[in-house]
Amino acid sequence: MNADLEMVLRLLLATFLGAVVGLQRQLSGKEAGLRTNMLICLGSSLFTVLSIYAFPGSDPARIAAGVAAGIGFIGAGVILYRTGGEVSGLTTAATIWAVAGVGIASGAGLYYIAPAATVLVLIILMLPHVKKRAGK
Repeated sequence: MNADLEMVLRLLLATFLGAVVGLQRQLSGKEAGLRTNMLICLGSSLFTVLSIYAFPGSDPARIAAGVAAGIGFIGAGVILYRTGGEVSGLTTAATIWAVAGVGIASGAGLYYIAPAATVLVLIILMLPHVKKRAGK
């Protein structure tokens, strides 16, 4: 397969998988919805593709590590500490981090791992939310 076509397919896969997760978040009324998850997945895939193809001889793992660390800043922005000690946004932050991982997998051409991880993310997001009882 032509290398340019391969790169485009990896980016399209990442965008689609990010959209799947983002749609679930959007329909759940969460802060990071469709467009956010699509962009995070696409961006992390793009950085991975660039590290593999645009800089021959470089270490693509360095870019993946940078994406994993850098995406934490975006995730931290959605975590809120509210009056009364309630913390919200942790699942959204974790979702953003996981979607970046899906993007890296897509960008690396891991065509089974990226969709499998997406399915696992969706299963986890559909688990029932259990609230802590007061005083516990």
